[in-house]
Amino acid sequence: MKLHENIGERLREFIAAQHVFFVATAATEGHVNVSPKGMNGTFTVLDPLRVAYLDFHGSGAETIAHLRENGRITLMFCAFDGPPDIVRLHGIGRVIPLTDPTFAEMRATHFPAAPDTHAARSIIDVSVHRVSDSCGYAVPLMSYEADRDLLLRWGARKDADGLAAYRRLKNAESIDGLPALD
Repeated sequence: MKLHENIGERLREFIAAQHVFFVATAATEGHVNVSPKGMNGTFTVLDPLRVAYLDFHGSGAETIAHLRENGRITLMFCAFDGPPDIVRLHGIGRVIPLTDPTFAEMRATHFPAAPDTHAARSIIDVSVHRVSDSCGYAVPLMSYEADRDLLLRWGARKDADGLAAYRRLKNAESIDGLPALD
């Protein structure tokens, strides 16, 4: 393992080339959560110690609840093709819900290559305090075919009121009862 002062150009290029990444958070007491994330154009390096990604509606809101409680987050990128490498970004995250006045501007400014993201519910903004990479010798080689469009199609079938109702039903709290989305 090698520690880095920040997300330099080599790591930035590596991160940009990955089609999937993993987000880990944990309640202070309770469950640890790991979520796969993807879709081209939905992750960005804002500066050498700050990253962000679009967070989409889903059946749970563990990451949001954990960040609201304690802020701790780790993002992991694995090379599934090319030279083996694993990059981890440890930091403190904050949730910018789509109801926040800065959401629309940040989405337009930092995610111009993202697909139509009607199904996005927040932006996760991470201040990174530890950057490391290590060998990915045990990570399998896999081929990328395409992004799935199921979530985008699901979101397109719902209007703003329908998405708000879904958040109230499915995203109000974590599996440990922590508050997530209002």
